[in-house]
Amino acid sequence: MKDSHGRTIDYLRISLTDRCNFRCIYCMPEDGVQSLAHEDILRIEEIEQAVRVAAGMGIRSIRLTGGEPLVRLGVVDLVRAIAHTPGIENVSMTTNGVLLPKMAAELKQAGLSRVNISLDTLDPAQFKQITRRGELQQTLDGIEAALEAGFNPVKINAVAVRSLDQDYLAFAKLSLDRPLHVRFIESMPVGESSGSHGCGWGKDDVVPSEELFGIINERARAAGMDELVAAGDDRPLGWGPARYFQFPNAQGTVGFISPLSRHFCSECNRLRLTADGKLRPCLFSDDEYDLRTALRSGDEQAARTVFAQALGAKPDEHHDKVGTERGMSQIGG
Repeated sequence: MKDSHGRTIDYLRISLTDRCNFRCIYCMPEDGVQSLAHEDILRIEEIEQAVRVAAGMGIRSIRLTGGEPLVRLGVVDLVRAIAHTPGIENVSMTTNGVLLPKMAAELKQAGLSRVNISLDTLDPAQFKQITRRGELQQTLDGIEAALEAGFNPVKINAVAVRSLDQDYLAFAKLSLDRPLHVRFIESMPVGESSGSHGCGWGKDDVVPSEELFGIINERARAAGMDELVAAGDDRPLGWGPARYFQFPNAQGTVGFISPLSRHFCSECNRLRLTADGKLRPCLFSDDEYDLRTALRSGDEQAARTVFAQALGAKPDEHHDKVGTERGMSQIGG
């Protein structure tokens, strides 16, 4: 599919649920968000139908998100159905990793191609502070389970936040002796315009990727290590805008995603489908198009029309708008 700005749109991110087994401070309040009613959430068969329509229009890659997608009942069967949909070439997932030790092998067998695991700190106390109820070892075990199951690549998503004072070099060193691909993401305020949900993070907490790259190299030199160099053929498969580097002879890579300091809107190739069946042309826009009604009518032509409307509404860029009224648990991470 081509949008009105000539970009090829072949990637659909689907939020399976707004529920999560964490309560991360940047994503939702401590007591959680008001969960969507059961009847408002897309049914598994409706998600499958949406994928069939999207594939017929040119979508080739699907990413399943949440909330936490692995808490959705039927997720393994859904992965299998999507992976066998004609036209779909890749199915991936973004997860906090907690349920991967139980589910990784089954998901891999069902056809899940790759996983991104969210991990914002390597400090156990800070991890509990951020997630409010999680244990660092749970996510670390999830990473190991993903590697053991044979997912390739396994990517680690870390949001860089200045006031957290994260050990960026320790994160980057995860790529040395295992095929892990660590990606640092600039903090993006999302949700209720400010996006803070009471976490206290603001514009001053954004660490531009170029600055972060310099910090990692400075700390690497101080530790007697070589600096990061541009990744060659070892850069991981994927459909996102990360720029990849690596330490010499490392098994993995270190990537940087720069939605604020380096807009990549000209490279955007995606649409988003929320758990309640709304198509969003852009993360930073509250424009939404009701796909659920079309799906429940059983009219696939109506569903194609909604996809076409969302496609036509994709903006050329987000023009420095970094706030939306919905939080990431509602939009889909």
